[in-house]
Amino acid sequence: MPEKNLTSRRRVLFGAAIGAGALVTGCTSNASSSDESAAAAPETADKPGKPVTIGFAGPQADHGWLNAINENATRRAEQYEDVTLEITEGSNDTATQIGQITTLINKKVDVLVILPADGKALTQTGLEAMRAGIPVVNLDRIFDSPQAYRCWIGGDNYGMGLNAGRYIGERLKDVADAKVVELAGLDTLELTKQRTRGFDDALSNYPNITKVARQAAEFTVESGQAKMAQLLQAQKDFDALWNHDDDQGVGALRAIEQAGRDEFVMVGGAGSKSAMEAIQSDDSVLKATVLYPPTMAASAIDLARALGQGKGVSGLAELEIPSSLTLYSAIVTKDNVEDYLPTGFI
Repeated sequence: MPEKNLTSRRRVLFGAAIGAGALVTGCTSNASSSDESAAAAPETADKPGKPVTIGFAGPQADHGWLNAINENATRRAEQYEDVTLEITEGSNDTATQIGQITTLINKKVDVLVILPADGKALTQTGLEAMRAGIPVVNLDRIFDSPQAYRCWIGGDNYGMGLNAGRYIGERLKDVADAKVVELAGLDTLELTKQRTRGFDDALSNYPNITKVARQAAEFTVESGQAKMAQLLQAQKDFDALWNHDDDQGVGALRAIEQAGRDEFVMVGGAGSKSAMEAIQSDDSVLKATVLYPPTMAASAIDLARALGQGKGVSGLAELEIPSSLTLYSAIVTKDNVEDYLPTGFI
């Protein structure tokens, strides 16, 4: 292959996704994410290339994180004059989402980005797209078969728990007989189990710490408040709390304030703007949050564009994009919150 072609194939507007935090920046209210999010125009943009039509299908944006997913995808696509985004109306109904994706397949879009409401249930649809010659970027909730996607990009649920546990462990390593409680998400979801497993594995490195209680909520403000009130009533004193999700954390903080409790530190999960602002203010028990970056949707658009134009990823020697990308679950504290605040979702 001529050197000129090799060079063009290696150029891709992806470096800024890494530099802006799109690949290193939850889970799951209905307002838009910050206009200053990592979906802003990449700094290392290459020249417009082959026009690419990207079909985007995701679940209903009934949670701040999911709405931020849609916002990040839309804003990233708007930065490219060579990208046309066909975005569906999100649905949590499997049959409806299958129908929406089938419509995109029939339209012969160049690439599909799919965040399935249910990865297992949507696997066959991913396979159908791949067989039709339409490469699929599987976003976050993974299909059952790697044959159903060309590239998977998503968050690290186990890593969320691991880093939350490490942060709490270091805070409490000199506290004798330290007690920790956990406010989890929906126990019916595998991601919740992964987050708990990572948390427990991290705490196992600190023999002075015991997890004395765990309560599962439902990723909602109301459930967070109710379940946290139960934890507070059952546990008269403890040293740290890990809450899996910042949306339900809003309710948890209400319960904590109503109970007049402040003897412990709280770590959140996902990276909402409200959580980061509370960390920045440093006037509550909330001292950190573990990211589950919705900016992954912006990176998915970058990957889909690269696929459609036959490019690789800037900074990597390979001529093709990777088959999978797992994002890092960074810990946001008062020391670095200003760096991450632009990526916080509402």
